[in-house]
Amino acid sequence: MRAIEISRPGGPDVLREVERQAPRLQPNEVLIRVEAAGVNRPDIMQREGHYPPPPGASDLPGLEVAGTIVATRGDTRWREGDRVCALLAGGGYAEYCAAPAPQCLPIPSGMDAVTAAAIPETYFTVWTNLFQRGQLQPGERVLVHGGTSGIGSTAIQLACVFGATAYATAGTDEKCAACKQLGAVDAINYRSRDFVEAVRQLTRGGGVDVVLDIIGGDYLPRNIECLRMQGRLVQVGLIGGSKSHINLRLLLHNRLTITGSTLRPRTVQEKGLLARDLEAMVWPLLEGGQVRPLVHATFPLHDAAAAHRALESGEVVGKVVLTV
Repeated sequence: MRAIEISRPGGPDVLREVERQAPRLQPNEVLIRVEAAGVNRPDIMQREGHYPPPPGASDLPGLEVAGTIVATRGDTRWREGDRVCALLAGGGYAEYCAAPAPQCLPIPSGMDAVTAAAIPETYFTVWTNLFQRGQLQPGERVLVHGGTSGIGSTAIQLACVFGATAYATAGTDEKCAACKQLGAVDAINYRSRDFVEAVRQLTRGGGVDVVLDIIGGDYLPRNIECLRMQGRLVQVGLIGGSKSHINLRLLLHNRLTITGSTLRPRTVQEKGLLARDLEAMVWPLLEGGQVRPLVHATFPLHDAAAAHRALESGEVVGKVVLTV
């Protein structure tokens, strides 16, 4: 099969097309003929040498795919010919990939493979962090940083459809407009407005119940200032760095919670439970058109380096997807 491997840590040009043997299935796995593969920031981190795959996972990048099952091993719900999207621990940038059967989901009815490939990584991440760890409830307010990212665009849509009020940050006025089209009540251009002061104004000093943050770094103390009593900060990315300082007095006084998680190292059982939650709670919304992944651009598999450059450009609204 054709695949894209990381020849050495570095920039996009270290991605190279190679010929490899198709994966051999382990028990309770399926072999997927890949039609499309999502491109995500963890792929960039892996390419740069900062995010190695967990033990036993493929060394190829790619955490989500959509396509057709061509083989199975073990007693699973899936059969040859089933069309699925799947969350992976690696191996998506290829013509074939092995996926744990519990981490597969049917491609939503009426949806093409390219759009379906943009679902798993972001929807799994948002569901477990915003709704499970962050406990976002109907009627609450959430601030979503990076509102036009894959995570951000998913979070805004899901927050709104489940009855919360969403605010977002983005880096241009055009991206702010895109956030509002997704359902955000307002969007803050962080280059021209201080988001802490903007949140105070938008909420009349009340603050938000949840902050979903992909930035980290010096956003941490500012996020805490945005939270109302018993608010929750959910950290899902560290684009701005992994270290910061906070005012613990404010944390104690407002009874705040700081939490976060990573998805890739979790067990198949944990990811399988998330998949079943998504199938029950979110798949009807996808099939009904109430929420939908945004695909900004597609690139052929052999042009994975260009896909990475596009994602790193900061101009993407939604997801970048490789077609196979």
